[in-house]
Amino acid sequence: MLGQTSTHAPVDSGVPAHARDFSVQDRIVVVTGAGQGIGRELARQFAAAGAVVAVADLNLAKAQAVQNEIEEAGGRARAVMVDVGSKDSVEAMVATTVEQFGRIDVLVNNAAIFATLNKVVFDQIPLEEWERVLRINITGTYLCACAVAPVMREAKWGRIINISSDSVPRGVANYLHYVTSKSAIIGMTNAMARELGPHGITVNCIRPGAIATEVERIHNPTEAFRIRVLGEQCLPKGQLPEDLAGAIIFLATPAAGFVTGQTIAVDGGLTHNS
Repeated sequence: MLGQTSTHAPVDSGVPAHARDFSVQDRIVVVTGAGQGIGRELARQFAAAGAVVAVADLNLAKAQAVQNEIEEAGGRARAVMVDVGSKDSVEAMVATTVEQFGRIDVLVNNAAIFATLNKVVFDQIPLEEWERVLRINITGTYLCACAVAPVMREAKWGRIINISSDSVPRGVANYLHYVTSKSAIIGMTNAMARELGPHGITVNCIRPGAIATEVERIHNPTEAFRIRVLGEQCLPKGQLPEDLAGAIIFLATPAAGFVTGQTIAVDGGLTHNS
């Protein structure tokens, strides 16, 4: 089967052990929300680094387009449909991935609702929208971790990487449901790391800054907002999805095996005092 190997170690025995520690070669990586935006770029970067990527998305056509991109570049990937808010759908996605590849080494919990949200004063957010955001952003992350945990426990090795947001320390107004959901991800990461550590599984969190992607937002950032954010960053450049890849791929490697329960800000220094 594509990507399946008989060992978790990289297959190139000629590479020194200390170099292999920083490799994701032949790792089986699930990226949720990988049909577009940050998830798409993470899937592409993992594949470029030698991983086999399950491109998981609610929109199967978009996931298949990302699979095609990866394969055209010489990488390995499989598109799989998932609704992270549905326990049955998540469990089916994990079962399909394990059936195809034999295991899951890394889960990147990226799927979330944000771009389609209106900016609304918190006490005017429709209850249905509040519950939907929390269902996808919090419960979806939880369901995906629940589904991969038994696979990783059996292997006694695994990496779970959750995605939070710089909106948490900044307290961004008019997105209370989103900010609340991304705050919960940090707490979930901390507690989950305690429970899974004894099984050789690390759980960490990335806190991105204001990232420009191809995904259209209902409320695109204004030029004044961009200028203000750049002025607050230590690194005066706009953040792109690929700027997250280095930290996330590192957390997926054996070299990061003693890093767990951490939230790492990858935002150009925007919140470096937070």
